[in-house]
Amino acid sequence: MYGLLLALIYLAFVSLGLPDSLLGAGWPAMHQEFGVPVPYMGIVSMVISGGTILSSLFSDALTRRLGTKWVTVISVFLTVAALFGFSFSTKFFALVLWAVPYGLGAGAVDAALNNYVALHYRARHMSWLHCFWGVGAIVSPFIMGYALTAGGWEEGYRIVGYLQLGIAALLLATLPVWNACASPKTEREKKRVGPVGALKIKGVPFLLLGFFAYCAAEATAMQWASTYFAEVKHISAEQAANFASLFYIGITAGRFLSGFLTERLGDRRMILIGACVLCCGVLVLFLPFEAYGAAVAAFLVIGFGCAPVYPCLIHSTPENFGAENAGAIIGIQMASAYVGSTFAPPLFGLLGNAAGYAVLPAYLLALVLFMVVMTELTFRTARRANA
Repeated sequence: MYGLLLALIYLAFVSLGLPDSLLGAGWPAMHQEFGVPVPYMGIVSMVISGGTILSSLFSDALTRRLGTKWVTVISVFLTVAALFGFSFSTKFFALVLWAVPYGLGAGAVDAALNNYVALHYRARHMSWLHCFWGVGAIVSPFIMGYALTAGGWEEGYRIVGYLQLGIAALLLATLPVWNACASPKTEREKKRVGPVGALKIKGVPFLLLGFFAYCAAEATAMQWASTYFAEVKHISAEQAANFASLFYIGITAGRFLSGFLTERLGDRRMILIGACVLCCGVLVLFLPFEAYGAAVAAFLVIGFGCAPVYPCLIHSTPENFGAENAGAIIGIQMASAYVGSTFAPPLFGLLGNAAGYAVLPAYLLALVLFMVVMTELTFRTARRANA
């Protein structure tokens, strides 16, 4: 039962990753059909992010009331509804409306499952959990690519919607398996501190700032890789779009590997190692090479360096701040993550438009160094508090 539950959780995280890269992959065709400018994708993504931030903040209260298993099932069904809603939309405002349930579902399941795995499973499973998110994020652009050649972007959303529906049905049918580690009653009886109370715990503000900085760097690297190759390395838009997958490949492979190392080295060391590797990749981008070969390697290394940071920060939360506080803290961690990933990439867009997109490595390096300082303050403050 223990192994089956873990497999279900992995599958739920594949479902979390599947829709994440659909919008970007399908938007070149979608914006033309809806008759809206290219930047309007930002409106849809902002609404999705707003929903994820909101549901992340309330995820701990929902989990205590309903239990992790029901939050997971309901959240996946919400994303199913949103995906089919997208596929049948004929007006832009309909996309914006369907973005609301997608964001609410994604944020709730993300926070709930991260907390569950941090409390009940070993560190390696947290790394592999996020590796499975990467699997979903890598697969969906290929689905959208097939749909665009076979029929239209709507079919891409429907295919992923049917996949999500199958996952949701399987999760619903296997609800009793979730009692393998902790019963819903146990989850409800845990002491609740809430988001406001969690913010008052020493070290938590440092953690949130560090998490914000990391997710800002990750999202900026993901979203602006293609533009960097096109504008700075002067390659074709089609080739630049293909290179956008380098980061996803690096981060997915890195999380698979880090699962074997985390328990041996510990969360704190893995975060520092990942940050060092990440910085090495960023520094390669500073090299004055006109050819794009070094940049290709750099984005693979950047993704590889990012790999252990997110899961290790999450997994270290119960140990640093106590299992009874973990749910609330992880909820606001997720909210902080979505704030970083929502606002940092558009901010870089403004900066790149004004100063040139060659400033990307400097922008990433500043975020990574700030992240390292904040996470080190988090671990040191928590260590003193627990001494």
